[in-house]
Amino acid sequence: MIRGHIDAIVLGLLSRDDMYGYQICKTIYSKSHQLYELKEATLYASLRRLEAQDLITSYWGDEDQGSRRKYYRITREGREAYDKCKADWEFAKKVIDMLI
Repeated sequence: MIRGHIDAIVLGLLSRDDMYGYQICKTIYSKSHQLYELKEATLYASLRRLEAQDLITSYWGDEDQGSRRKYYRITREGREAYDKCKADWEFAKKVIDMLI
């Protein structure tokens, strides 16, 4: 169930702030109260897909220590796609709640 909504979840997080991959994984784990752990391979497949669709862009951070991190930023088109995904989800949830 969650797997089909990874792109929307990632867009939602990026709508709040730019993030790097591992940070996205940690945030999902934390916000789900440790109930859902997104595998890095799944995340990076989603990030590649979103970037290919021009819904996000990426840039290299300027870290003083350690390795450089690739950050992801949502685009205007990404915000529009996220808003549509969220509205679709809220409609589906409402209907399912009525039927179950």
